[in-house]
Amino acid sequence: MARWCYRHRLVVLLLWVEALVGVGFSASSAGTNYANVFSLPDTDSKTAYDLMEKAFPNTSGDTDTVVWKADSGSVTDQAVEDRVQPALDKIAKLPGVGAVTSPYAGARGSAQISKDGTIAYAQLTFTKRANEIPKEQVQKVLDTAQAAERDGLQVEVGGQAIQRVQEPPQGLSEMVGIIAAAVVLFLAFGSFFAMTLPIAIAVFGVGMGLFSTQLLSHTTDIPDIAPLLASLIGLGVGIDYALFIVTRHRRGILRGMDPEESAVTALNTSGRAVLFAGGTVCIALAGMLVTRLAFLQGVVIATSLTVVLSVLAATTLLPALLGFLGPRVLSRRQRRRLAAEGPEPERASGLAARWSANVEKRPRRIAALAVVVMAVLAIPVFSLRLGATDQGNDDASTTTRKAYDLLAEGFGPGFNGPLQVVSVGGDTARLVQGLKSTPGIAQVAELPSSQGVTVIQVVPTTSPQSKETDDLIDTLRDQVIPKAGAEAHVGGVTAVSKDFASVTGDRLPLFIATIITLGFLLLLVAFRSLVVPLTAAVMNLIAAAASFGVLVAVFQWGWGLDLLGLGKEGPINAFLPVIMLSLLFGLSMDYQVFLVSRMHEEWVHTKDNARAVRVGLAETSRVINSAALIMVCVFLAFVLSGDSGAATAGVGLAAAVALDAFILRTALVPAAMHLLGNSNWWLPAWLDKRLPHLAVEPRETPAPEQAAGPAGPAGPATAIHGFVRTPDGEPVEEASVTLMSKGGRQLDRVTSLADGSYIVSVPEPGSYLLAVASSSYGSKARHVTVAEGPVVYDVELTGDEVDAVS
Repeated sequence: MARWCYRHRLVVLLLWVEALVGVGFSASSAGTNYANVFSLPDTDSKTAYDLMEKAFPNTSGDTDTVVWKADSGSVTDQAVEDRVQPALDKIAKLPGVGAVTSPYAGARGSAQISKDGTIAYAQLTFTKRANEIPKEQVQKVLDTAQAAERDGLQVEVGGQAIQRVQEPPQGLSEMVGIIAAAVVLFLAFGSFFAMTLPIAIAVFGVGMGLFSTQLLSHTTDIPDIAPLLASLIGLGVGIDYALFIVTRHRRGILRGMDPEESAVTALNTSGRAVLFAGGTVCIALAGMLVTRLAFLQGVVIATSLTVVLSVLAATTLLPALLGFLGPRVLSRRQRRRLAAEGPEPERASGLAARWSANVEKRPRRIAALAVVVMAVLAIPVFSLRLGATDQGNDDASTTTRKAYDLLAEGFGPGFNGPLQVVSVGGDTARLVQGLKSTPGIAQVAELPSSQGVTVIQVVPTTSPQSKETDDLIDTLRDQVIPKAGAEAHVGGVTAVSKDFASVTGDRLPLFIATIITLGFLLLLVAFRSLVVPLTAAVMNLIAAAASFGVLVAVFQWGWGLDLLGLGKEGPINAFLPVIMLSLLFGLSMDYQVFLVSRMHEEWVHTKDNARAVRVGLAETSRVINSAALIMVCVFLAFVLSGDSGAATAGVGLAAAVALDAFILRTALVPAAMHLLGNSNWWLPAWLDKRLPHLAVEPRETPAPEQAAGPAGPAGPATAIHGFVRTPDGEPVEEASVTLMSKGGRQLDRVTSLADGSYIVSVPEPGSYLLAVASSSYGSKARHVTVAEGPVVYDVELTGDEVDAVS
């Protein structure tokens, strides 16, 4: 497939462009229909909502609030009323608004004015939930309300619908993430063209994923945070997967391979690893389904679809783009050096090699230090409290946060999260009296009944996010309502959030067990070892604990929130642990696969655990760290999204990836594998026989091709030998002769003697790459196939050009 895409690159590119434009046009025409389905079947808050929707169809939608404050005098002054009331009358006539309750109308209006008379509010009840109301309608409500503002009169609007229209422009965080990733890629590759490849793959994959998700929102419930999370994970994996393949391709060209052969080999090796890695991410995301939370099902659809499309772009579009670039995927300096010095030998050098050797020398010290760092970062996780953020967590400059603070100032902190006790039978009067005498309740208001349903609005004395409010809801359900003998249910946004957090917390252990078990089984089959997947499972749990510790410290304790401009501290959104664990598990599996697959390859060849771990870490740590740095940049950019859920997920995932790549995979995992020794690769014989064979990367030596030189006498393959000469037959002394696998792995390297002769050892029959280079006579690389016995192959260096493999 890679070869076909490479050779038909124009067709492949046009197909992708047409698909992106077509799906984008369809999505733009259809619009969006995202739905945040937080309510859960068989919960008290869902029953309360269903009863209200049936009895009060025009007032069961979300309620927003217009709140105003007079700097001098009272809000009941005629001048203030003449400014505000016409605006409220106009809002009541706007599309999507079911009712407006003004403090200036009726006997009950005085309850909507603070005791000191400086703050008042009006309730706007929409006919639908906030996510179902078009943003254009909500914007008209906001503009109409704020038009009443003047000097000395502050007017603010709060609520979920208003919160949606004050978000920053879509695409800002994605653009910042792409720019940051481009900088890292340019520093890693040193080539503008190579830098653009992973960016292009990510743009196509994420673009197709987001447009497809937008279309799917019309057929199933997909929450409005799903596109943000999909673009967050899509950009990360899309850039990383392309990075792994392009790195392998560049290495092949530097080893003397023809660009087409190098691209095919890169896709047939690293491309297969990308397929495996993408599959593990999708499996991890699908693990969210075991929670049976409707809200998360839409997240699974959006994120999994984007990952699949990113993998598809990396395995089809990328080889086509590699065909357009050819050798220009290398930097100019690399191309000049290749022409002057010939193919490079494969060796790990520099900081990566020195660090790998250091880990081998001091595994206990490095492992202990890594464990201490992760343990300290994990300490805050014991204070984790799940809940839901609201306007009180918004940035202080937003109208929703100002409205929230004004209501808390005028009517108490619990006013921003009223509870709705929905009664359908029993002694309602006794229930109202019981509610009024319950500690922790500031106000109780019984609304007119409809169809046998009575709604009692209860205002707690504490804020919606406080633990005391959670305890109050339990008290109402378990004691107050049963004692009154009423058939009633506690609803409202605060109660829904509490129920969602409770159900999520109850199902979290099952979810964690599911994804850890899936990861264990996948690595067990891939590496045929019990210890490697067990180590990976423990590392995943350590990474999760440390990253959630960072989340609690930042978002729950408020450390650094002002620096990030993310508003006020509060509980962690209940859905975030499940989403973050899924993504963390998938990304950790990626890094584990790329790291351990190289170690496993070396172990199979040498049966030397110390060498396998040292070589695997030295050769993969740089690309893993580069990939992690890119993901950290992309994830942190989502702080700019304006969505608290996406910002929290971005910070949490950035911390998780950084800790996983820079501490766990670079230090703790290799140190632990050095300490465990050969037991890393232990697998009982009976289990080995029953496990299916799964190769993450295929053998690099394909089926034998036509030999480039005559075969010697029959017998085991032992060597390739011959002479290096000029076109005139003169011997070339001290020419570098390197034998490599088709994937670019160096197998042997020698220098020709005075008579031009050389001999390199061959491990087994197969097809190899023989690269010959001389500073005086240029370089040449050819495929040589060895069957049974030594092969004689003479090389002629022409003098001034690089003769690429055909």
